[in-house]
Amino acid sequence: MAVVALLSAKGSPGVTTAALALTLTWGGRCVLAECDPAGGSIQAGYLAGALPADRGIRELAVAELRGEQIRDHWWAQLVDLWQQRRERLLLPGITDPAQSGALRPVWDRLAAFFAGLEHAEPAYDVIADCGRLAVADPPWPVLYRADAVLLVVRATLPGMSAALPAVRTLKAQLTEHGAGLSALGLLVTGAGDQPARVVAQQLQVPVVAQLPDDPRSARVLCHGGSVRLNAPLPRAAAGAYHAIASHVRARRAVLHQPVTTPPTVPHG
Repeated sequence: MAVVALLSAKGSPGVTTAALALTLTWGGRCVLAECDPAGGSIQAGYLAGALPADRGIRELAVAELRGEQIRDHWWAQLVDLWQQRRERLLLPGITDPAQSGALRPVWDRLAAFFAGLEHAEPAYDVIADCGRLAVADPPWPVLYRADAVLLVVRATLPGMSAALPAVRTLKAQLTEHGAGLSALGLLVTGAGDQPARVVAQQLQVPVVAQLPDDPRSARVLCHGGSVRLNAPLPRAAAGAYHAIASHVRARRAVLHQPVTTPPTVPHG
């Protein structure tokens, strides 16, 4: 796999919580890139403000605008999320929405760099937290280059209602820019009163994976603490890796591209 982009229509269906749960249980090396133009939240939340504010995606954008190479600054901007093993890494997002202007001119090059990490040595997948679609400047180039574009949605009538216009926009933009619709899928999160098949039928988009309602794990991922990997949310996230890999394989079969699944590594 290469790039998996998560985003939501509006509200708070748990994009960042889902992205972090997937990252901590991923079946291979991965980088969680906070691409939300509204600003990242993991540094102040899960990491409890333990990082310097001048580390992250904005620094890469500034370096690129100076004519420097992203690869020359890449490793210095990453944070190890899990036991200092360089397997679960974070690229922190901007700290102020006003900084999103620095990202706008370089999204194309950042997206291309993310996609290329699949072939780096060592190889990494990228899970891109793209935030809400209902912002002024969504990171469209990241979505166009993604192998999986997963709209995070609640299995409720209000959740589906909010997702409908986002689905229309995504389908139009992905088609117009030649990305096709085979990457598009749904990640259903939390408690809901609608079956997944109904959500898929109503939105006309396949459900790729589901993550359960697990308030304790969600609270830890939002505010910091010890993650229990055998809890419902992390356990389901680990299983979602295989579903997402299958979705990517199906997309690449359509595109006639080879796909490699990274080796499973222990989580400690």
